[in-house]
Amino acid sequence: MKKDIILCGVGGDGIVSVAKIISDAALNLGLNVKQSEIHGMSQRGGSVFSHLRISSEPIFADVIPEGKADIILSSEPMEALRYLPFLAPDGQVITNSDPFINIGHYPEVEKVQAELKKLPHCVAFNANAIAKELKARGNMVLLGAAAPYLEIDFEELEKAIHNIFGRKGEEVVNTNIAAIREGRKQTA
Repeated sequence: MKKDIILCGVGGDGIVSVAKIISDAALNLGLNVKQSEIHGMSQRGGSVFSHLRISSEPIFADVIPEGKADIILSSEPMEALRYLPFLAPDGQVITNSDPFINIGHYPEVEKVQAELKKLPHCVAFNANAIAKELKARGNMVLLGAAAPYLEIDFEELEKAIHNIFGRKGEEVVNTNIAAIREGRKQTA
């Protein structure tokens, strides 16, 4: 088993938390994990990304080469497009279609959506709308949508959510689990 995943978005969207959940689940399965992350300025919506490599074999580098990512998981549609050079030819993009327009020269939303539609393996949906109905966060909905492509048992992702958010109380854990379950319906 080997998965190279680029997680990207804007600061404050919870991309680092998603990487932590996936990493925790993979480690619990005895897999090898390497991660590299760059934190943007969350108060200003700066770009945030993480390279996450998971394998049953040893991993020697934490950075994914261009053209080798199996998955791009993005909380923002333009950020998904920004990291396309890393995507393998048969790679999968899972992205929130709801833009976070934080710059004056953000491209026309219709053009961004049109570029996503050109991709052969792309799941783009409004994760924020689903999250709002659940009183959750879009990052957890996106994690659920990515789950079928991760090759990690869904139950392990739920256990990782318990491990990471358990100290915040059962309500937080249950809300996050409901969000990933709802997200999984987007790709099931």
